[in-house]
Amino acid sequence: MSTASAIWFTSPRQLSFIDVEIGYPGDNQLEIETLFSGISHGTEMLVYRGQIPPDMEIDPSLSTMEGSFRFPIKYGYASVGRVVDMGSRVTDFNRGDLVFAHFPHQTRYLLPQCSATKLPNDIPLQLGVFLATLETAINCTWDASPNLGEVVVISGQGVVGLLITQLLSRGTANMIIAIEPNKRRRELSLKTGASIALDPTANNIDEVVKHYTAGRGADVVIEVSGDPAALDYTIKLAAFQGRIIVASWYGTKTTALHLGNAFHRNRLEIVSSQVSNINPSLVPRWNRNRRMKLAVQLLTELSLLELISDVYPFNQAQLAYDKIDKSNHNVLQVVLQYV
Repeated sequence: MSTASAIWFTSPRQLSFIDVEIGYPGDNQLEIETLFSGISHGTEMLVYRGQIPPDMEIDPSLSTMEGSFRFPIKYGYASVGRVVDMGSRVTDFNRGDLVFAHFPHQTRYLLPQCSATKLPNDIPLQLGVFLATLETAINCTWDASPNLGEVVVISGQGVVGLLITQLLSRGTANMIIAIEPNKRRRELSLKTGASIALDPTANNIDEVVKHYTAGRGADVVIEVSGDPAALDYTIKLAAFQGRIIVASWYGTKTTALHLGNAFHRNRLEIVSSQVSNINPSLVPRWNRNRRMKLAVQLLTELSLLELISDVYPFNQAQLAYDKIDKSNHNVLQVVLQYV
Protein backbone atom coordinates (compact mmCIF):
# COMPACT_ATOMS: atom_id res chain seq x y z
CA MET A 1 0.00 0.00 0.00
CA SER A 2 1.56 3.33 -1.15
CA THR A 3 1.33 6.47 0.98
CA ALA A 4 1.21 10.03 -0.31
CA SER A 5 1.11 13.50 1.20
CA ALA A 6 -1.72 15.82 0.13
CA ILE A 7 -2.50 19.49 0.75
CA TRP A 8 -5.88 20.18 2.33
CA PHE A 9 -7.31 23.63 3.01
CA THR A 10 -8.59 23.24 6.57
CA SER A 11 -9.99 26.76 7.05
CA PRO A 12 -9.62 30.11 5.27
CA ARG A 13 -5.92 30.76 4.56
CA GLN A 14 -4.77 27.63 6.41
CA LEU A 15 -3.52 24.38 4.95
CA SER A 16 -2.33 21.04 6.28
CA PHE A 17 -0.28 18.17 4.84
CA ILE A 18 -2.27 14.98 5.30
CA ASP A 19 -0.97 11.48 4.60
CA VAL A 20 -3.25 9.32 2.48
CA GLU A 21 -3.06 5.70 1.39
CA ILE A 22 -3.53 5.34 -2.34
CA GLY A 23 -3.43 1.58 -2.86
CA TYR A 24 -2.37 -0.04 -6.11
CA PRO A 25 -3.42 0.86 -9.66
CA GLY A 26 -6.55 -0.85 -10.96
CA ASP A 27 -6.73 -2.38 -14.43
CA ASN A 28 -7.14 0.96 -16.24
CA GLN A 29 -5.34 3.19 -13.77
CA LEU A 30 -1.98 4.95 -13.69
CA GLU A 31 0.11 5.56 -10.61
CA ILE A 32 1.65 9.01 -10.97
CA GLU A 33 4.54 10.51 -9.01
CA THR A 34 4.12 14.28 -8.96
CA LEU A 35 6.99 16.48 -10.12
CA PHE A 36 5.36 19.94 -10.26
CA SER A 37 1.97 21.50 -9.64
CA GLY A 38 0.72 24.99 -10.37
CA ILE A 39 -1.34 27.20 -8.07
CA SER A 40 -4.20 29.03 -9.74
CA HIS A 41 -4.40 32.67 -8.68
CA GLY A 42 -8.09 32.78 -9.60
CA THR A 43 -10.51 30.07 -8.50
CA GLU A 44 -8.04 28.21 -6.30
CA MET A 45 -7.17 31.33 -4.32
CA LEU A 46 -10.88 32.05 -3.83
CA VAL A 47 -11.13 28.57 -2.32
CA TYR A 48 -8.03 29.14 -0.17
CA ARG A 49 -9.44 32.44 1.15
CA GLY A 50 -12.87 31.00 1.83
CA GLN A 51 -14.49 33.25 -0.80
CA ILE A 52 -16.62 30.57 -2.46
CA PRO A 53 -20.28 30.24 -1.40
CA PRO A 54 -20.08 27.39 1.15
CA ASP A 55 -23.19 25.63 -0.18
CA MET A 56 -21.92 25.61 -3.77
CA GLU A 57 -21.18 22.20 -5.26
CA ILE A 58 -17.72 21.42 -6.60
CA ASP A 59 -17.61 21.55 -10.41
CA PRO A 60 -18.52 18.01 -11.56
CA SER A 61 -15.71 18.13 -14.14
CA LEU A 62 -13.20 18.28 -11.26
CA SER A 63 -13.92 14.79 -9.97
CA THR A 64 -10.55 14.46 -8.20
CA MET A 65 -11.40 17.14 -5.62
CA GLU A 66 -12.46 16.04 -2.13
CA GLY A 67 -14.31 17.76 0.72
CA SER A 68 -16.47 20.85 0.30
CA PHE A 69 -16.27 24.63 0.24
CA ARG A 70 -17.31 24.58 3.88
CA PHE A 71 -13.81 23.17 4.63
CA PRO A 72 -11.83 21.04 4.75
CA ILE A 73 -11.21 20.67 1.02
CA LYS A 74 -8.51 19.20 -1.20
CA TYR A 75 -8.39 21.43 -4.25
CA GLY A 76 -6.13 22.05 -7.24
CA TYR A 77 -6.06 21.15 -10.92
CA ALA A 78 -2.61 21.60 -12.47
CA SER A 79 -0.44 18.57 -11.72
CA VAL A 80 2.55 17.34 -13.73
CA GLY A 81 4.02 13.95 -12.96
CA ARG A 82 5.65 10.75 -14.16
CA VAL A 83 3.95 7.38 -14.61
CA VAL A 84 5.60 4.93 -12.16
CA ASP A 85 3.14 2.03 -12.36
CA MET A 86 -0.03 1.04 -14.22
CA GLY A 87 -2.81 -1.50 -14.43
CA SER A 88 -2.85 -4.51 -16.73
CA ARG A 89 -5.25 -2.94 -19.25
CA VAL A 90 -3.47 0.36 -19.72
CA THR A 91 -2.62 0.74 -23.41
CA ASP A 92 -1.92 4.43 -23.96
CA PHE A 93 0.95 4.99 -21.50
CA ASN A 94 4.28 3.50 -20.47
CA ARG A 95 6.27 3.75 -17.27
CA GLY A 96 8.29 6.94 -17.33
CA ASP A 97 5.80 8.90 -19.44
CA LEU A 98 5.31 12.52 -18.39
CA VAL A 99 1.68 13.49 -17.88
CA PHE A 100 -0.62 16.34 -16.89
CA ALA A 101 -3.72 15.82 -14.76
CA HIS A 102 -6.45 17.94 -13.19
CA PHE A 103 -5.47 16.72 -9.73
CA PRO A 104 -4.94 18.49 -6.38
CA HIS A 105 -1.50 19.03 -4.85
CA GLN A 106 -0.42 15.54 -3.80
CA THR A 107 2.91 13.71 -4.01
CA ARG A 108 1.53 10.55 -5.63
CA TYR A 109 -1.90 9.46 -6.84
CA LEU A 110 -3.93 7.03 -8.94
CA LEU A 111 -5.80 8.19 -12.01
CA PRO A 112 -7.77 6.53 -14.84
CA GLN A 113 -5.70 6.59 -18.00
CA CYS A 114 -8.50 8.48 -19.77
CA SER A 115 -7.99 11.39 -17.33
CA ALA A 116 -4.26 11.86 -18.00
CA THR A 117 -2.69 13.86 -20.82
CA LYS A 118 0.71 12.84 -22.18
CA LEU A 119 3.22 15.70 -22.34
CA PRO A 120 5.91 16.29 -24.97
CA ASN A 121 9.38 15.15 -23.92
CA ASP A 122 11.13 18.20 -25.37
CA ILE A 123 9.74 20.94 -23.10
CA PRO A 124 10.72 22.06 -19.59
CA LEU A 125 8.55 19.92 -17.31
CA GLN A 126 7.15 22.82 -15.30
CA LEU A 127 5.46 24.22 -18.42
CA GLY A 128 2.87 21.47 -18.13
CA VAL A 129 1.24 23.30 -15.20
CA PHE A 130 -0.06 25.88 -17.69
CA LEU A 131 -2.44 23.43 -19.38
CA ALA A 132 -5.34 24.23 -17.06
CA THR A 133 -5.03 28.00 -17.52
CA LEU A 134 -4.49 27.51 -21.26
CA GLU A 135 -7.84 25.73 -21.44
CA THR A 136 -9.41 28.77 -19.77
CA ALA A 137 -7.63 31.18 -22.10
CA ILE A 138 -8.62 29.20 -25.19
CA ASN A 139 -12.26 29.15 -24.10
CA CYS A 140 -12.23 32.89 -23.44
CA THR A 141 -10.62 33.58 -26.81
CA TRP A 142 -13.35 31.54 -28.51
CA ASP A 143 -16.06 33.39 -26.56
CA ALA A 144 -14.53 36.76 -27.46
CA SER A 145 -14.11 35.80 -31.13
CA PRO A 146 -13.24 39.27 -32.46
CA ASN A 147 -13.92 39.91 -36.12
CA LEU A 148 -11.17 40.88 -38.55
CA GLY A 149 -9.98 44.42 -37.80
CA GLU A 150 -11.67 44.78 -34.40
CA VAL A 151 -10.20 46.23 -31.21
CA VAL A 152 -10.04 44.16 -28.02
CA VAL A 153 -9.45 45.48 -24.51
CA ILE A 154 -8.20 42.98 -21.91
CA SER A 155 -8.69 44.08 -18.32
CA GLY A 156 -6.11 42.25 -16.20
CA GLN A 157 -2.73 40.82 -17.18
CA GLY A 158 -2.25 38.03 -14.70
CA VAL A 159 -1.41 34.59 -16.07
CA VAL A 160 -4.77 34.04 -17.79
CA GLY A 161 -4.84 37.59 -19.14
CA LEU A 162 -1.33 37.27 -20.55
CA LEU A 163 -2.24 33.96 -22.18
CA ILE A 164 -5.33 35.50 -23.76
CA THR A 165 -3.18 38.38 -25.01
CA GLN A 166 -0.81 35.92 -26.68
CA LEU A 167 -3.63 33.92 -28.25
CA LEU A 168 -5.46 36.97 -29.60
CA SER A 169 -2.23 38.38 -31.02
CA ARG A 170 -2.11 35.32 -33.30
CA GLY A 171 -5.60 35.95 -34.68
CA THR A 172 -7.85 38.55 -36.24
CA ALA A 173 -7.78 41.40 -33.71
CA ASN A 174 -6.47 44.62 -35.22
CA MET A 175 -5.43 46.08 -31.86
CA ILE A 176 -5.11 44.64 -28.34
CA ILE A 177 -5.24 47.15 -25.50
CA ALA A 178 -4.17 45.70 -22.14
CA ILE A 179 -5.17 47.32 -18.87
CA GLU A 180 -3.04 46.39 -15.87
CA PRO A 181 -1.86 48.35 -12.79
CA ASN A 182 1.45 46.49 -12.41
CA LYS A 183 4.36 47.81 -14.49
CA ARG A 184 6.10 44.45 -14.86
CA ARG A 185 2.92 42.83 -16.14
CA ARG A 186 2.34 45.68 -18.59
CA GLU A 187 5.87 45.15 -19.93
CA LEU A 188 5.22 41.42 -20.34
CA SER A 189 1.94 42.21 -22.05
CA LEU A 190 3.64 44.39 -24.65
CA LYS A 191 6.33 41.76 -25.11
CA THR A 192 3.81 39.00 -25.72
CA GLY A 193 1.39 40.68 -28.09
CA ALA A 194 -0.44 43.73 -26.73
CA SER A 195 -0.45 46.82 -28.92
CA ILE A 196 -0.83 49.19 -25.95
CA ALA A 197 -0.67 48.60 -22.19
CA LEU A 198 -2.42 51.13 -19.95
CA ASP A 199 -2.33 51.74 -16.20
CA PRO A 200 -5.93 51.80 -14.86
CA THR A 201 -4.90 54.05 -11.97
CA ALA A 202 -4.26 56.84 -14.45
CA ASN A 203 -7.08 59.24 -15.23
CA ASN A 204 -9.53 58.97 -18.11
CA ILE A 205 -8.60 55.50 -19.37
CA ASP A 206 -11.91 55.39 -21.23
CA GLU A 207 -10.91 58.55 -23.11
CA VAL A 208 -7.55 57.00 -24.01
CA VAL A 209 -9.29 53.89 -25.37
CA LYS A 210 -11.63 56.09 -27.42
CA HIS A 211 -8.62 58.01 -28.74
CA TYR A 212 -7.13 54.80 -30.14
CA THR A 213 -10.47 53.68 -31.57
CA ALA A 214 -11.56 56.85 -33.38
CA GLY A 215 -14.04 57.60 -30.60
CA ARG A 216 -15.90 54.28 -30.84
CA GLY A 217 -14.57 52.32 -27.88
CA ALA A 218 -13.54 48.66 -27.97
CA ASP A 219 -15.48 46.11 -30.00
CA VAL A 220 -14.77 43.44 -27.38
CA VAL A 221 -13.77 43.90 -23.73
CA ILE A 222 -12.47 40.93 -21.72
CA GLU A 223 -12.60 41.19 -17.93
CA VAL A 224 -10.06 38.82 -16.38
CA SER A 225 -8.61 40.90 -13.54
CA GLY A 226 -10.47 39.11 -10.76
CA ASP A 227 -11.47 42.52 -9.38
CA PRO A 228 -15.28 42.92 -9.29
CA ALA A 229 -14.98 46.72 -9.47
CA ALA A 230 -13.26 46.37 -12.85
CA LEU A 231 -16.42 44.91 -14.40
CA ASP A 232 -18.34 48.13 -13.94
CA TYR A 233 -15.53 50.12 -15.51
CA THR A 234 -15.48 47.91 -18.63
CA ILE A 235 -18.91 49.28 -19.54
CA LYS A 236 -17.26 52.65 -20.23
CA LEU A 237 -14.74 51.04 -22.59
CA ALA A 238 -17.09 49.17 -24.91
CA ALA A 239 -18.32 50.47 -28.25
CA PHE A 240 -21.95 50.65 -29.30
CA GLN A 241 -23.32 47.08 -29.32
CA GLY A 242 -19.97 45.86 -28.07
CA ARG A 243 -19.49 42.69 -26.04
CA ILE A 244 -18.03 42.29 -22.55
CA ILE A 245 -16.63 38.83 -21.84
CA VAL A 246 -16.32 38.04 -18.14
CA ALA A 247 -13.67 35.36 -17.55
CA SER A 248 -13.13 36.31 -13.90
CA TRP A 249 -14.96 34.40 -11.18
CA TYR A 250 -15.54 36.64 -8.18
CA GLY A 251 -16.83 34.02 -5.74
CA THR A 252 -18.60 35.76 -2.84
CA LYS A 253 -17.23 39.19 -3.82
CA THR A 254 -19.90 41.52 -5.18
CA THR A 255 -19.93 44.67 -7.25
CA ALA A 256 -22.36 47.43 -8.14
CA LEU A 257 -22.99 47.79 -11.87
CA HIS A 258 -24.21 51.11 -13.22
CA LEU A 259 -26.56 50.02 -15.98
CA GLY A 260 -28.60 53.18 -16.39
CA ASN A 261 -26.43 55.04 -18.87
CA ALA A 262 -23.80 53.63 -21.25
CA PHE A 263 -24.82 50.00 -20.80
CA HIS A 264 -28.47 50.62 -21.64
CA ARG A 265 -28.09 53.08 -24.48
CA ASN A 266 -25.17 51.29 -26.12
CA ARG A 267 -27.02 47.94 -26.19
CA LEU A 268 -24.05 46.15 -24.62
CA GLU A 269 -23.84 42.39 -24.17
CA ILE A 270 -22.23 40.78 -21.09
CA VAL A 271 -21.16 37.16 -21.59
CA SER A 272 -19.86 34.70 -19.00
CA SER A 273 -16.87 32.63 -20.12
CA GLN A 274 -16.30 29.50 -18.03
CA VAL A 275 -13.90 26.67 -18.79
CA SER A 276 -16.09 23.66 -17.95
CA ASN A 277 -18.23 24.07 -21.08
CA ILE A 278 -17.42 25.02 -24.65
CA ASN A 279 -19.31 27.66 -26.65
CA PRO A 280 -22.36 25.82 -28.06
CA SER A 281 -21.61 27.06 -31.58
CA LEU A 282 -18.33 25.08 -31.49
CA VAL A 283 -19.62 21.86 -29.94
CA PRO A 284 -20.29 20.12 -33.28
CA ARG A 285 -16.55 20.27 -33.97
CA TRP A 286 -14.86 20.72 -30.59
CA ASN A 287 -14.86 18.81 -27.33
CA ARG A 288 -12.64 18.93 -24.24
CA ASN A 289 -10.23 16.35 -25.63
CA ARG A 290 -9.63 18.32 -28.82
CA ARG A 291 -9.24 21.51 -26.79
CA MET A 292 -6.65 19.82 -24.56
CA LYS A 293 -4.69 18.67 -27.62
CA LEU A 294 -4.60 22.29 -28.78
CA ALA A 295 -3.41 23.41 -25.34
CA VAL A 296 -0.58 20.83 -25.42
CA GLN A 297 0.46 22.10 -28.86
CA LEU A 298 0.52 25.67 -27.54
CA LEU A 299 2.97 24.70 -24.77
CA THR A 300 5.68 24.66 -27.44
CA GLU A 301 4.52 27.83 -29.22
CA LEU A 302 3.79 30.43 -26.53
CA SER A 303 6.08 32.39 -24.21
CA LEU A 304 5.46 30.62 -20.91
CA LEU A 305 8.68 30.22 -18.95
CA GLU A 306 8.87 33.93 -18.22
CA LEU A 307 5.41 33.75 -16.65
CA ILE A 308 6.77 31.56 -13.83
CA SER A 309 7.74 34.00 -11.10
CA ASP A 310 8.24 31.70 -8.10
CA VAL A 311 9.04 28.03 -7.42
CA TYR A 312 8.59 26.63 -3.90
CA PRO A 313 9.33 23.16 -2.52
CA PHE A 314 6.13 21.22 -1.90
CA ASN A 315 6.68 21.27 1.86
CA GLN A 316 6.76 25.09 1.80
CA ALA A 317 3.34 25.40 0.17
CA GLN A 318 1.98 27.62 2.97
CA LEU A 319 4.64 30.21 2.09
CA ALA A 320 3.66 29.98 -1.57
CA TYR A 321 -0.03 30.60 -0.87
CA ASP A 322 0.78 33.41 1.55
CA LYS A 323 2.92 35.14 -1.07
CA ILE A 324 0.14 34.99 -3.66
CA ASP A 325 -2.41 36.14 -1.08
CA LYS A 326 -0.35 39.19 -0.17
CA SER A 327 0.92 39.80 -3.68
CA ASN A 328 1.56 43.29 -4.99
CA HIS A 329 1.01 41.86 -8.49
CA ASN A 330 4.71 41.11 -9.06
CA VAL A 331 3.85 37.45 -8.53
CA LEU A 332 2.69 35.58 -11.62
CA GLN A 333 2.62 31.77 -11.90
CA VAL A 334 3.69 30.08 -8.66
CA VAL A 335 4.83 26.46 -8.97
CA LEU A 336 5.32 23.79 -6.32
CA GLN A 337 8.28 21.45 -6.92
CA TYR A 338 8.12 17.94 -5.46
CA VAL A 339 11.57 16.41 -6.03
